Amino acid sequence: MAFFPSLIRRASSSSSSFSPVVRNLRCFSNVPENTVYSGPTSQSSIKRVTLTYLKQKHRKGEPITMVTAYDYPSAVHLDMAGVDVCLVGDSASMVVHGHDTTLPITLEEMLVHCRAVARGAKRPLLVGDLPFGTYETSTGQAVDTAVRILKEGGMDAIKLEGGSPSRITSAKAIVEAGIAVIGHVGLTPQAISVLGGFKPQGKNVSSAVKVVESALAFQEVGCFSVVLECVPPPVAAAATAALQIPTIGIGAGPFCSGQVLVYHDLLGMLQHPHHAKVTPKFCKQYAHVGEVINKALLEYKEEVMSSSFPGPAHNPYKINDADVDGFQNELQKLGLDKAALAAGEAAQKVKELSTSVEENPSK
Repeated sequence: MAFFPSLIRRASSSSSSFSPVVRNLRCFSNVPENTVYSGPTSQSSIKRVTLTYLKQKHRKGEPITMVTAYDYPSAVHLDMAGVDVCLVGDSASMVVHGHDTTLPITLEEMLVHCRAVARGAKRPLLVGDLPFGTYETSTGQAVDTAVRILKEGGMDAIKLEGGSPSRITSAKAIVEAGIAVIGHVGLTPQAISVLGGFKPQGKNVSSAVKVVESALAFQEVGCFSVVLECVPPPVAAAATAALQIPTIGIGAGPFCSGQVLVYHDLLGMLQHPHHAKVTPKFCKQYAHVGEVINKALLEYKEEVMSSSFPGPAHNPYKINDADVDGFQNELQKLGLDKAALAAGEAAQKVKELSTSVEENPSK
């Protein structure tokens, strides 16, 4: 019974930080922070980015960094770089699975990507995209999908596209279910059948006004941020000024509250002509990793073909001469004379190569 008075004291002492969370759904996070009971104490010194932290950055005018990634290795890289937000985007449909659009990827496939990223990224706020066809039918379907992204995918929040009334209604239902939501306006890849392809938005008066109105609608239903994709900088600046929540730009100019790029795009990983034709015009390549990968693979292929790999430095597992002799004897007893001869020749060859390297270490 002694637990309850202490619980009350803890709740009372933290009320100043807790009550704003109750009043404002935008402060909710999947990660416990300053709550009455925060769960087991983490053994890691790394603190997960929360919505409160992002809100503080936005209030101070500090840009928010976001990168779209789809697997464990890239998530680890984001972690090491200290990126604020990791988006597991449905663009995996194109970048990872090789489709021409984002439409084919399924919820089950998205969950696989989400779980892999969650295992690798311990610091960034994790946001999972709701794939096409998993939230349009009803608000119930939308909430169910969002719940799965958090519970099964390990995400902290979800993102959904579009400013249509049905999408806004879905966003509202998900927020009211206690799940943090990012809206997405401008070029919304899931709507290419309506948009007529991957075309920038906001290039005329009515389209520009629609971008701002859609962003405001997402804010009104409790979204904590809005992605602005492929819109002219003045339109993005207007939306950013009109909103009280952060805007994250992708091909939207420098006047947003933060920026997002796809991991593979910013690293210049995809070199194949199929990918080159869909590489976004707005993307800056901070490295040309694809060229390095191609060179490494060609070098590997040539060394295997010439039998120079694996060399002595890459044959770490040894067997002494006596055991080689015993091994050959046992093989001969089994009637495997050819195998015994091969073992002996290999042992001799390895010894010769090792001796050669010791005598000529520069080779």
